[in-house]
Amino acid sequence: MKFYNTLTRKVEDFVPEDPSRVRMYVCGPTVYDYAHIGNFRPMVVFDSLNRLLRHKYGQDAVVYARNITDIDDKIINQAIATETTIDVITDRTIAAFHDDLDALNVAAPDHEPRCTEYVEPMVAMIEELIEGGFAYAAEGHALFDIHSYEKYGKLSKRSLDDMRAGARVEVAPYKRDPGDFVLWKPSTDEQPGWPSPWGRGRPGWHIECSAMSKSCLGETFDIHGGGLDLIFPHHENEIAQSCCANGTEVMARHWMHNGYLTVEGEKMSKSLGNFFTVKQLRDEGWGGEVIRFSLLSAHYRQPLDFSRDKMREMKAQLDRWYGFLKESGDPEAGEVDERVIAALSDDLNTPQAIAILHELTDRPADLKASATMLGLLQQDSESWFKGEVSDDENAEIEALIEKRKQAKADKDFATADQVRDQLTSMGIVLEDKSGGVTEWKRG
Repeated sequence: MKFYNTLTRKVEDFVPEDPSRVRMYVCGPTVYDYAHIGNFRPMVVFDSLNRLLRHKYGQDAVVYARNITDIDDKIINQAIATETTIDVITDRTIAAFHDDLDALNVAAPDHEPRCTEYVEPMVAMIEELIEGGFAYAAEGHALFDIHSYEKYGKLSKRSLDDMRAGARVEVAPYKRDPGDFVLWKPSTDEQPGWPSPWGRGRPGWHIECSAMSKSCLGETFDIHGGGLDLIFPHHENEIAQSCCANGTEVMARHWMHNGYLTVEGEKMSKSLGNFFTVKQLRDEGWGGEVIRFSLLSAHYRQPLDFSRDKMREMKAQLDRWYGFLKESGDPEAGEVDERVIAALSDDLNTPQAIAILHELTDRPADLKASATMLGLLQQDSESWFKGEVSDDENAEIEALIEKRKQAKADKDFATADQVRDQLTSMGIVLEDKSGGVTEWKRG
């Protein structure tokens, strides 16, 4: 396998430190509100990488950690704005996030550390940084001294001056340099806080991932993933903290970042009205598998223009594939086509893998197995064509179909047509089969 390494700006052979324990860490969401569609691109991309690694090295040979940030000023502000508690905000948002992930066929990671559960290791790491001369305490804060780490900037390839100019850094009198970043900050009585050598407070964003990745995967690991927007300052600062605290040359040996997502050709923005969440798309009737397929349709390092036209295209293709499976009696999964594995092993080339799936329609069992590598074709065909339906809705549809059947038997064709029109208005398409059998699916 070979992947692009952001650290070296090259496509490199991937050789894990220990093939029996391949370790990957991916930055997860900050749970202050429903995650937007762009937040789910790395979830889907690195889930596909997780599937590939397990196929290559064995299901039990991969350790995948993906964190949840549940300490953040955005969460505090959201709780204040909605006049509720932080726990209510985070618990509700995490539940919604997991529900969306399930809909998108994103498998649960081996570890899903929440920041609130790892404050003690964060404090310990900050103490190590201060003792080593890489950080300092000032006015209830602990800050990383960017001049103490000579390799600072090696991931983003920026100079200190460029990083100061391009970052929104807080200019404060207690900082030795405006670019020094916060490891620990004080909390007011109304804000969540934990005891520390520097007073009651809470950790900064960057130290959280350094401490959690170390706790779950060790001082060094194989792959660190996330969105392109995290290269600086988040991942740059993670490297500085981790390498200085642990005395290592590297934090992760391989850094992978997915590209930006635009909507209808424009940057996603609430002001433009093109900002939407997975929940909104699902409420519109788009299935999670359609959304996932859309997110995988472009190479992960390239920008992706996400649109409803794209989803319609992806749904039509999934309809065709599920149609082939239905015609074949929904076979058990066969063998994964090695060309699919080769495409994914070449810097996770999902468009090439999808192109190969198109060639497997005469081998439905192998099509199903190969699509599993992309998290697709995971349902039986009947479930796919009926979509997400509750027991009550299913009972209502079946009752109307039976009413139409009886009307036809009674030669009451006006009622039969009326019932069909009613089902059509509900988005239900009927297919009358031989032997008086009527099947239905979503339109």
